[in-house]
Amino acid sequence: MAMRRAGESPSSAVRSLLLLRLLRRAQAPSDAGSSAQIFSSSDLLPLRSHRQIVGFPTTRAFARRFSSSLKQEDEIALEEEAQKKAAWLFKSIFILTAGFAAYQFFPYMGDNLLHQSISLLRVRDPLFKRMGASRLARYAVDDERRMRVVEMGGAKELLNVLQAAADDKTRKETLKALVALSKSDEAARFLHQAGAVPIVRSISNSSEFAEVETHKTSLLEKFEKIKS
Repeated sequence: MAMRRAGESPSSAVRSLLLLRLLRRAQAPSDAGSSAQIFSSSDLLPLRSHRQIVGFPTTRAFARRFSSSLKQEDEIALEEEAQKKAAWLFKSIFILTAGFAAYQFFPYMGDNLLHQSISLLRVRDPLFKRMGASRLARYAVDDERRMRVVEMGGAKELLNVLQAAADDKTRKETLKALVALSKSDEAARFLHQAGAVPIVRSISNSSEFAEVETHKTSLLEKFEKIKS
């Protein structure tokens, strides 16, 4: 076996060994067995061992590493997706809890919020008008608060919204707020004197919202009761 020269790298030594064997095979007399194959399996052993020594991955090792990499990426993706879903779940729970708390404690809030609710009735957008009417309906839970709405101009603004409403959703929310106010006899008298009867009667029934007819009937019966 040829000795590797000093300072020669392993890859250079392997190439030198293969070249030396190639030259010997070329110089040797050829026969039927040797002419079919220049290198035998033993000639390739140094190359295979050299690949393992210098760190070239085999096919199986590469497949294992690739499969392991894919599994790690899938696990990371699943973990990120689970974290996102958990974050959305916590946000939804927080929003629902905050909305429920606001709905429950809304009637006990001060005049500033009541003033804001009445101001929404003056906005042109029907969505804000419905929001304002819905807030007033939730606020008017007793006679004191109902009269507070009347004193701050909310009852009159509700009649204006009802008279100018162009859609059934706005009519429904406005009539609902008026029904809440009319549970106070004093507030109902104010609405009657402010011309609520003809305005309520002029509202046509809705095929989409049965509450419109229900609220109309309730208001007209209340106005008839306080008049007699």
